[in-house]
Amino acid sequence: MAETITRTLPAQFIEDLGRDYGTQIAALTSLPVDTTKFSPQVAAQDALQVAAYQQAVDPTKGLGSFQPFLTKASTAADAATALTGTGAGTGAGSIQSYMSPYQQDVIDTTLTEFDRQTQAQQAQQSARALGVPGAFGGGREGVLQAEFLANQARNRAGIQANLLQQGFQNAAARRQQDLANQQAIATQQATLGGGLQNLAQQQISGLGRLGGIQQAQSQAILDAQQQAAQTQAYEPYQRLGTYGSGVAQLISGYPGQTQIAQTPKASPLQTALGLGTGIAGIYGGLTGNNPFAAVGNAVKCFF
Repeated sequence: MAETITRTLPAQFIEDLGRDYGTQIAALTSLPVDTTKFSPQVAAQDALQVAAYQQAVDPTKGLGSFQPFLTKASTAADAATALTGTGAGTGAGSIQSYMSPYQQDVIDTTLTEFDRQTQAQQAQQSARALGVPGAFGGGREGVLQAEFLANQARNRAGIQANLLQQGFQNAAARRQQDLANQQAIATQQATLGGGLQNLAQQQISGLGRLGGIQQAQSQAILDAQQQAAQTQAYEPYQRLGTYGSGVAQLISGYPGQTQIAQTPKASPLQTALGLGTGIAGIYGGLTGNNPFAAVGNAVKCFF
């Protein structure tokens, strides 16, 4: 059974606006939003960051470039350790190994000369003894010769001992100097290695820091482009939302027309505004902003 209902309808020009609004909503929602145009992007590494990485892994320039210096320092330290003992024996690091290879030649030459001089002095003594009456062939000559030869033998042994002692002291001094040199080399190489590592770290850190600044700038540009693309993609929704807000204001501010009807039918404006409130939920879910909120509130007031 038909029921008589009295209702208030908007003015005709508002109905026309609503019909146009609904047509635009239908057309807009029939086209999907291409979200690939504003999908998140990550800026690539800057050339300085790449250079920092390449230097870091380069064994000759990066963090491991100090290793050759440490190897030399370790070798020198081992050599110094071998020289810290008493130096006994004849092996490497012994005092004997630092003895001059010409020492025995020096000793032999010196003793040969000493023997020559001894023989000459002995001959002189014999000649002098010949000039002394009763001395030739006497016992006194034999005693003098024996004393002379005994003294010369002691002198000869002393010279030989002094030469050996001098050679030993010289070898010990060279060994001690070598120890000091090896210790200095070990310290120097370790210091150079540590300094080189610090310089490499500073350079790598500087390259990475500058590269990070450049990458951050590139990322900011990508983010701005993404935001601009998203704004452009949803601009029709915002524009249509503004359109709907204007229609809603007309509905609430313009006097309507009274109509009596048997069976109520939804007006084109009501249909359009109902569709608009549905789009509002979709857009708000995608962007976090609902440009059709005012339309929805006006629709609630109107209906």
